[in-house]
Order: sequence, then C-alpha cells, then structure tokens
Amino acid sequence: MRLDGSLAEGVDPVSAMGDGAVQAAWQRVKRRLRAELGEDVFASWFARLELQDVEGGIARLTVPTRFLKSWIESHYLDRVLATFRSEADGIEGIAVGVRGASAPPRPAAPKAAAAPRPVPAMSAPALPEGGEAERGPRHAHPPASGEAGDLGGAPLDARLTFESFVVGRSNALAHAAAERVARTDGGPALYNPLYFHAGVGLGKTHLLHAIGHAVKMAGRRVTYLTADRFMYGFVNALKTQNALAFKERLRAIDLLILDDVQFIQGRSIQAEFGHTLNALIDAGRQVVVASDRPPAELESLDERVRSRLAGGLVVEIGTLDETLRAQILLSRLEAVRAAHPSFEVGPAVAEYVAKAITANGRDLEGAVNRLLAHATLTGAPVTLDTAETAIRDLVKNREPKRVKIEDIQKLVASRYNVSRSDILSERRTAAVVKPRQIAMYLSKVLTLRSLPEIGRRFGGRDHTTVLHAVRKIEKAIGEDTALCDEVELLKRMLQD
Repeated sequence: MRLDGSLAEGVDPVSAMGDGAVQAAWQRVKRRLRAELGEDVFASWFARLELQDVEGGIARLTVPTRFLKSWIESHYLDRVLATFRSEADGIEGIAVGVRGASAPPRPAAPKAAAAPRPVPAMSAPALPEGGEAERGPRHAHPPASGEAGDLGGAPLDARLTFESFVVGRSNALAHAAAERVARTDGGPALYNPLYFHAGVGLGKTHLLHAIGHAVKMAGRRVTYLTADRFMYGFVNALKTQNALAFKERLRAIDLLILDDVQFIQGRSIQAEFGHTLNALIDAGRQVVVASDRPPAELESLDERVRSRLAGGLVVEIGTLDETLRAQILLSRLEAVRAAHPSFEVGPAVAEYVAKAITANGRDLEGAVNRLLAHATLTGAPVTLDTAETAIRDLVKNREPKRVKIEDIQKLVASRYNVSRSDILSERRTAAVVKPRQIAMYLSKVLTLRSLPEIGRRFGGRDHTTVLHAVRKIEKAIGEDTALCDEVELLKRMLQD
C-alpha cells in the first residue's frame, strides 16, 4: 500500500485487507443475510456456510453437505455474491464447496461475466419469502441407497422396531395406531395419512422406522424419506430433467414415510408433495408423516396440503412421565449391558437419572453413554456422585417451553389494556403502537418465526415493519430500565 493510502498497481485489494478484515466482512455479510431473509431461512441454509479463503478475487465458501451446496447455488448464489461485493472490494466471484470433498468447487462469476447456462425444462423451485424452518435439517445428506433405490430413500435403522419401543401413557395411542397401520396386510389404508407430532426425542422417528420394518417384512414397497431427502430428490430430478420419472417412481410405492415435514421448503416442492400425497391417498396407498407440530401450525405449507394432512389421524406424542423415563432408561441399560457385561448401574443411580433428565429419550440415551464411558475409561464403579457429574450438562440443557405468537399477542394486549384486535389493526395511536412493537420484539426473540412470518401474523405487515419494531424496542430497552424490567417480566410469564 502507498503512503497516501492507495493500493500499488497489481495489488489484490482483498489480499491487502488482511485475513482479519476479510473475515470481518464475511461476518457482516452473514448478519445482513440474517436480517434480510429472516432467522429461520438463515438457520436452514446459511448458518453452516463458512468462508474458507479468498484468492484471486474468488471467495471460497464451504458447507457440510452436497444438498446445501446445491440449494445455495440454485437459489441464493447471486444474492450472496452481491452482498459480499458490497462489503469487500475486489470480490469477483464465489465458489461453494463441500467441506472434506476432494474436488475443488467451481467459481461463480458475476452475472455480467458469466457464461450463459442452459435452462432446464422445468424451473428449480423457489423458496417462498418467510419459509419456515425452526431448526436446520436434521439429516442434510445426499441420497443414499436404501429401500427406495434411486428414489434416495434413507435406510431404516435396525434398532428402531416395535419390539424396542417402550410404551407408556403418553405414547400408547400413537403406538397402537402405528401397529394397526403396519399390520394391515395389503388391505385398504387406515387412518390415511397417519400424522404424528411431538417435540424432540419423544419417539416419532422410532415409530416411523418400526412401521417401515413391519411393512417391508410383509413384502410391500416402502420409502422412508426425511424432508431434506425429498427436497434433494426433487431438485435433482428437475436439474437432470427427470422430474416425471421421479414422480412416477414415488407414487408407485405401497407406503411413504416422511419425517420432519416442517422442513419442506419452496413452492414447487410443496406443490409436488401435495400432488404426491393426493395420488397415494386416492390410490389407497398408506402415508405416514411426522412433524414437531400439528398440521394447523405448519404455516409455511400450502393450506391445501395442511388440510390434507389434517384429514387423517393426527396423534400427539406427549412428554415422558417419570415412570416411562425409568422404563426407557432400564431398556437402554439392558441393551448396553448385553455388549458390556461388566457395566453395572445401581437402582439409586437409575432412579436419579430418570428423575433428573426430563426433556426427552435422546437425553436418556446420552446419559447411558456418559455412564458407560465413565465405567469403561476409569474402571471405577458408577456411583451417585459420578452420575451427577457425568450428566450435569444434560440436566442443565432442558428443552424450553415453546412460545406461540398468539400467546404473546394476548399477554401483551392484556398487560397494556388493549385488545388483540387493536394490535393486529392499522391503528397508529401511541397506546397501540408501543404494545404492538413489544409484541413483535417478543415474537422475534422467543420464537423461531421469520420476520415475514411475524409480519403476516400481525395483520399482514411487511417484514421491514417488524424489523423496525425489533430495533426500536432493542434500543429502548438499553436506555429505559423500567421498560427493560417490563419486557423481562413478560418473557418470564410467557416461558413459565
């Protein structure tokens, strides 16, 4: 760099910035994408997008899976490039690669310099504004060989059968419905579709796999798909212009099992899911679906799809009571003891673990793994003290209560002596604007809904209105201690 601050001829402006400045620019890019696209869209597609380096004006970005790479390249590449170029001079293109992949990613040049790409017969699906995803896809991997062959169906887990499922009061109805569907020997489909919904780790996926095993044993055709595998298969079929063959293969099966349906994104993909659902149900084929919420709360899905899902048997799997937790824990301990005969956990320790871990069955399995690691690595017996130390993080990380936007609106309206209809209305008096903005702020910090979705739930407002309200309340909280205390009280009331 010259003394006057200008760059010498031939010096790469990005290289001159230094690694720290480039990374800082990348963090600003991510913050802008989060603000513009909403929290749920950002979490689904950009949270795991990382900057590897910048060389020759090309920013090399990496993601953990081929599916994320394909989706970002199809839908967001130009937007990421434009945002990055506005934050860092000298960025001429972007290359997205898969972390750990041996082949180097192909740079994406700006539109003006890019060679024209062939246009497929069908356009790739677009992610709708405000697409919802409370969590990132749980199994975001490219299709693997499974029961469905070239459909990219995920393989069924051999451990997840009806025999290994522990039945209690909270899941008895779901278990009975699953067994009834699985034991139907080629007759008319029952409870079609069968829809399970529950929080994390309460047994939805176990029941789906158990149904799949039983139906497959009966010699019928089964496809088990997570939502991301369904999306990957459809997007890939569009790219290769094999969409019609993909649809025909999918509709020729006897049982379709779809897990994590809340992650289905994109208008075209949702439309195809709806067509597939209708075709299978009308043909008497069984469909089993699982989600983390009932159909009516899948706001990102088309209303016709939600209605079709709600038209079957919808079963909620409740939280695990202490008796069921103890039974699940004992079954896990017995399974581990079969492989490690010297592993012993006394009744007092088992009782403590079942009482202390209340969130879900996965945490119970994690507790067993921690106790096993202590016993095998230290050679010491598992005592109550060692158990308390081993599972301390699981006891702290209990799943918080899920807060609904409607509950926020009702509480804020009651607190400020206005009606919920006032908050949703176009009124702009001070008595209404302040509680409306507080309710929008709480909706942003206490839920995973995107800004566009929050705006729709507040009388069809634009996402920029919600963003303005959130920033205004954030600033006011920092300046007004009384308001800060009031908002914190509202948070506690909603989360208790």
